[in-house]
Amino acid sequence: MIEIKNVTKKVGSKVILDNINLKIDKGSLVVLIGSSGCGKTTTLKLINKLIKPSSGEIYIDNKPISKEHTIELRRKIGYVIQNTGLFPHLTIRENIELIPRLKKEKSITEIEKSTVELLEMVGLKYEDYIDKYPSELSGGQQQRIGVARAIATGAEIILMDEPFSALDPITRTSLQEELFTLQDQLKKTIIFVTHDMDEALKIGDKICIMDNGKIAQYDTPENILRNPANEFVQNFIGLNRVWNNPEFIKAKDIMIQNPVSVKSSRTIIQGIEIMRTSKVDSLLVVDKNNILEGIVTVKDMKLNANKGQYLKSIMSTELLYVNDDDNLVDILGVMNEHSVGYIPVISNDKKLSGLITRSSLLSVLSEQFLEMEVSVLG
Repeated sequence: MIEIKNVTKKVGSKVILDNINLKIDKGSLVVLIGSSGCGKTTTLKLINKLIKPSSGEIYIDNKPISKEHTIELRRKIGYVIQNTGLFPHLTIRENIELIPRLKKEKSITEIEKSTVELLEMVGLKYEDYIDKYPSELSGGQQQRIGVARAIATGAEIILMDEPFSALDPITRTSLQEELFTLQDQLKKTIIFVTHDMDEALKIGDKICIMDNGKIAQYDTPENILRNPANEFVQNFIGLNRVWNNPEFIKAKDIMIQNPVSVKSSRTIIQGIEIMRTSKVDSLLVVDKNNILEGIVTVKDMKLNANKGQYLKSIMSTELLYVNDDDNLVDILGVMNEHSVGYIPVISNDKKLSGLITRSSLLSVLSEQFLEMEVSVLG
């Protein structure tokens, strides 16, 4: 774990960081983001002692780094920067193997085997790149080597300072996906600096939004999108960004609350009357604890001549439903796969929470579109 505790950084009279506190869990990928001059790169450089704080302390695994030998500390921390930082006079092999050979913790055979694995891991063929020099590679390929070199150090912590910002959009997207996959496999502790909110949302376990040397909000991507801490954060992420990330839109955000429901002890004639007055063509059947038991449609009722029958005798118990924390993408997938126009929403304890229909989805999305139009016109 990394803990930044009461850290202030001043350069002359200018305050770069103003008493910040931040905890980064082991194995997580945390994104530092903010406009130029907010202090994100300064925060990154403090972690490997490229610069020192004016006050406060940084701890790695509960040990203050001010007491650590600087060179030894840096050998335990991988560092990837925008222009890769590869040594131009060394081959790709020499760049990747430099620190492992200096550390002498592995045999030469083990180091060479690791290099082959790392190149494959970042999507490059060993034989095609190992003896080339950085100048012979594209920007995207150089960044892949930079990531491989950082991992080769055996570091549990990797610092990445806008590593993909100079790349074209297609290469950048590809590398973001590569990084996400690598992190899923290796579970390193990664601190990633960017100025791009879309990038932060794609890769971060947590996002730290910075403003004028202070932390404006530090939370999961979902919580930041759904509950921005203040007006600055809201403006920074964009008022309607959550709607551009449908995986963060949950069933509970878009469902019809308190849908029409009945007990199974109701008769068909009573059910028909409830449908008529409520202007619906189906009823959700729940027990006394509001646990969803079944569903009955107007078609089911019409097929039964005995209108005195109880709904429990004709209701369907083969239920299709979603959880209130399921996202919009999954919900639409279920509805399309089963060709249904509505779907009940239940909580983790199987209680009925709401109902999603195609018309309610259209209504919510149309309302959001109108709000976006108003905000643009305003």
